Amino acid sequence: MRERSGLLFVHGGGAHARWWQFIAPFFSAEFECAAIDLSGMGESGFRDVYSSEQRAREVGAVLRDAGFGADSYIVGHSLGGFIGMRFGALFGEDVAGVVIVDSPIRRPDALPLEPPPRLSRHKVYATLDEALKRFRVLPNQPCENQYVLDFIARNSVREVDGGWQWKFDPVGMGPQQFGRSFREQLQQLKCRGALMYGEKSALVDDETAAYMSELMGPEAPIVAIPDAYHHVMLDQPLAFVAALRGVLAAWRQPPA
Repeated sequence: MRERSGLLFVHGGGAHARWWQFIAPFFSAEFECAAIDLSGMGESGFRDVYSSEQRAREVGAVLRDAGFGADSYIVGHSLGGFIGMRFGALFGEDVAGVVIVDSPIRRPDALPLEPPPRLSRHKVYATLDEALKRFRVLPNQPCENQYVLDFIARNSVREVDGGWQWKFDPVGMGPQQFGRSFREQLQQLKCRGALMYGEKSALVDDETAAYMSELMGPEAPIVAIPDAYHHVMLDQPLAFVAALRGVLAAWRQPPA
């Protein structure tokens, strides 16, 4: 099968491939686009144990199955950005670049961020409406594009005995260490790396972005999306698309 220039989108924790459904079409004229449901999330099955290496291998399997060649790119948001780092450190020669979207790696002496809430067994909601009313993004933030949130919410639940339940496995949502175990991964990328983050993000501030730039080196693009929070592709989708296009266009320029 002929290898194709692809763009693989990787979602964040507790999310799923359809978070990218409003973004991917903007790139379909230049790339073959795909999005993955990581194990334990979306339509994928559950595992007894989850690891970043296993999920990086899942990303590799999707790239191969889609026929995406070495001139392809990974775009990972939040948890997906960490998985992109892991993939880039292990198998980066298989792609041309990894774009990390609002995945924080803080300086060792920085004050720790508040960890995400621990999740126990999912509640079963009696009706679909009741479940949808409970949908929230974490960390919480404003988002004017309510139709996008409504679409994502409807694709985040499944019907079970007795009602409706979130699709993701709480076991696969273990507390993130906000990059503590990923510093070396970011330094060991075997492909190009870039960071995009929300100017108003609760997780990545300018100091964090500066530190990640040090880890990646001076040639790595660092792009702050104005007026965006952590979920940049939801609250500032057009600015996110424009910035991502710029990064990919620069990377695809032939060497001078």
